[in-house]
Parts: sequence; structure tokens; C-alpha cells
Amino acid sequence: MRALLDTNIVIHRETNKVRNQSIGTLFKWLDKANYEKCIHPITIDEIQRHKDKEKIRTLNIKLESYTRLKTIAQMAKKVQMVSDEYDKNPNDLNDTKLLNEVYQGRVDILISEDKRLRNKASKLGILDQVFSINGFLEKVISENPGLLNYDVLSVTKKYFGNINLCDTFFDTFRSDYSEFNQWFNKKADETAYVSLNKERLLAFLYLKLEDKTENYNDISPLFSPKRRLKIGTFKVASNGLRLGERFLKIIFDNALKSNVEEIYVTAFDKSDEQNRLLKMLEDWGFKEYGIKNSINGKEKVLVRKFTPDFILSNPQHSFPFISLDQQIYLCSIYPEYHTELFPDSILTTESKMDFKEHKPHRNALKKVFISRSINRNLKPGDIILFYRTGGYYKGVVTTLGLVEGTIFNIKDEEELILKCRKRSVFTDAELKKHWNWDKSSRPFIVNFLYTYTFPKRLNLAKLIELGVIKDTNSAPRGFELISKEKFWKVLKGSHGNESIIVN
Repeated sequence: MRALLDTNIVIHRETNKVRNQSIGTLFKWLDKANYEKCIHPITIDEIQRHKDKEKIRTLNIKLESYTRLKTIAQMAKKVQMVSDEYDKNPNDLNDTKLLNEVYQGRVDILISEDKRLRNKASKLGILDQVFSINGFLEKVISENPGLLNYDVLSVTKKYFGNINLCDTFFDTFRSDYSEFNQWFNKKADETAYVSLNKERLLAFLYLKLEDKTENYNDISPLFSPKRRLKIGTFKVASNGLRLGERFLKIIFDNALKSNVEEIYVTAFDKSDEQNRLLKMLEDWGFKEYGIKNSINGKEKVLVRKFTPDFILSNPQHSFPFISLDQQIYLCSIYPEYHTELFPDSILTTESKMDFKEHKPHRNALKKVFISRSINRNLKPGDIILFYRTGGYYKGVVTTLGLVEGTIFNIKDEEELILKCRKRSVFTDAELKKHWNWDKSSRPFIVNFLYTYTFPKRLNLAKLIELGVIKDTNSAPRGFELISKEKFWKVLKGSHGNESIIVN
């Protein structure tokens, strides 16, 4: 397999000052998965135009470790049409020439941090061959689970004083904030959420609850008095494990528990790593609000409204709120898949050590469920109550999900694998088995959001007592509609947070 690396990837890799610590992880996985690392003549030409002659000499030596494409592919007709539509300057045209190498089949994939490339790749029908760093890591980890050597324990809370401040993970914060070490040490007795791999940090999150008396004089436009949750410090290393989404759920869970009206974050957008995190927040409803003036410069301020609201056209932007105007389904899931898919819904009888966080589908908020249910009328915004099978006493309702969409008429097993690989509990081999299990009843896909875990678990015996399920023979199989009245019985009986319901 040949991987073409954009100039921005090569420069980040070979420069003396590393601003994106994910580069090392990327190159490690390129080697592990036996990808040939290729560079285009355009990249060589761009490097030769650098003003610093000594840097050019150094980079030219380092470029010897890459495979240089000796020729440039002739522009395909469709690629030329996309170029005519999108390209406004020589840099845009160079990007299209890189895409043309993928389109013509001269390389297998392209890795770039340039977001504009993905728009053109989509037009060309090669979006599944063009990756950001994190996107490539997700792909290679999903395809090669045997190569994974992360031993990531579940996200834990630690005192600042017990976290290694000297970890290189914090170097970007030290670069952006001159007073970072001093600030960190003053927080010694406060807690942060962390994820570790062999005592090295992979992710860090510090949250601060603020009331209506908080001083916001350094933010413009000035905040009005409200109860807010501030994302004080947030960083996730690119590793293909979707830890960003895992930590995002922690943010929303804390906001819900603290009954805040808004969540906000302030951040510089100096690095690709930080931009990736800001983009993720925007995908989940954060909007650019203004500027924070600090001694280190001007930071972006992003705000997410957190008063009850439901946006049917984009449930991510109103997550985790739901509307009872939608259909409600009870859906069964086997025990062997339950906690794999819903790590926060782990039962007290299960060991957390059996569910170490080293698989992308565990951390994802956007998940995939494969079904052969007779009832297939699920629509975006519909509610799913997941029932972990297990009989009269061990069968329990644990989790609430929100439908994003369904996929029917899947062409073949390869399409099923492609659409499920990163967010499903199943391996490629298991997906093939699901596809070929019954040719007269092919599976369909439900894309949903992992929304809420019930504090208390109602077992089948209690569900029958409450009238949610008629009897033991009526335990759900596939997706079964239930009434709003039955939903309320489950929510109240499970001690669920009623504030997630939008009237």
C-alpha cells in the first residue's frame, strides 16, 4: 500500500520544532501497517522555495527516507472539472494534483491536514481514500487490531498534584501559555480527567463550574450572568481511539449534572491538533462567540447553549436532549456486545479491567447498530431504550440512544464493513458472518448517538411489574415500539434525569 503525504505532513514531521505531537504516532502506524511513504514532486518543489537555505539542505537529506514519485499523473477529465470549480490559486491547484494521484490509482491513500481537500475528494468519490492524521489512525487501528499495543485504562479522575507536569504532552500548553506550569501547580488539590498509556498521558480534561458572579471582563462581547461550565484545559492526542468523543461525553454529563445554561471554551488555534479539537466541538454544537484577551494574546471563545432544546435536523447540536414527539423503541442487545458498545453502562457484576479503553467503538458517541428487526421504521430523532438480555432478573434496561439515521439496501459485505468498521463492536470477520447469516433477510444499519446511561437498572421482573413488558415471552426482539407512558415509567423507575426531556 502506498500513502502519499501532503507537504504539511512532511514539514511537521521533519521540522525541529514539533507543533503536532500526533506526527510521531502517524509515522509509527505507517510503518506498523507496512505503508510505503510517498512524496510528490510538488512537495519537493515547495520545500526548495523555503527562504532558509540551511533548512532546505537539512530537509533534503531527510527526504531521502521517502519514496519520491518520479512523474506527475496526467489530470483526469473529472478531476479537471473539479479543479475548474474549486481552484482559485496555485496552492489549490497543487492540492488537486495530489488528489489526482489517488484518483488515477497511482497511490492508495492521501494523508493531509487540509480540510479543503476533503470537499474535493468527496466530489471525486474518493473521500474514503483521503485522511486526516486522526482519520488514518482510526482506519488502521480498525483494520489491524492485532497491531495495537495501547493499554489504556478507563478514563480516571486524578489530582493535578499526582499528574506528571513534565510529560511532553503539556509542551503545547507551555508554548501557548507562559504561566502554564505555575497555574498547574496551584491546582495541585483539584482534579482532572485523564487517560493514560503506560503512565504517559493520552488525554487531559479540566472542568470548572462558574456561577452568575463570575468575572468575564476579559471576554468580548461580555458574557451575561449565567451558570456555566468552562472547559478549562482540554487536549487529546491523535491516536485513532476516538478519545475526543469519550471526553466530550464527560463534558456533557457534567453539564447535565450541574444544571448549567452554557458550556464554553477559550483556545488558541495555532496548531493542527488544537484546530482538530475545536472542529470536533463545533460538530457538537459549539459556536464561535468572540475573543478572550489574555497576556498570551487573543483566544477564540466557543459557546454551546445547554438549555433544553431539540434540533431534529441535527441532534448532535442539541445533544443530549431528546423529544417525546418522536417514536420510542425498546431494543435488545446481547450481553457480550452490551458493555463493548456502552462502556459507561457497565454493570456492577462486570469488571472494568475487562473493558480497557483501546477500541474506537467504545469511545465513540456516534455508534452503529446492526439489526434484522422486522420493525424497520426508525427515523432520525427517534429514541432507543437498550435492553441487555439476560432473563427474568439479569435482563436490564441500561442505556438511551438517539437515532441519527438508517441505511438499507446495502450492496455487499464490503459496503457493510466500510460503513460499520469504526463504530461497531464487530470485527470484519463477524460483519461478514452477519451479512451471510440469512440471504433472504440482509441486515440494516442504525446510526445513533450514545446519549444517556440510567443511574438505576430496571430488570425484566420490574419491567413486567410496571407494565412496560407484558411477560417473559414478550421481552424485546429487535426494535419494538413502546408508548410515552411506558417510557416515563422506565425513566422514573431508573432515576433518570428528567431535564433531558424537551417539552
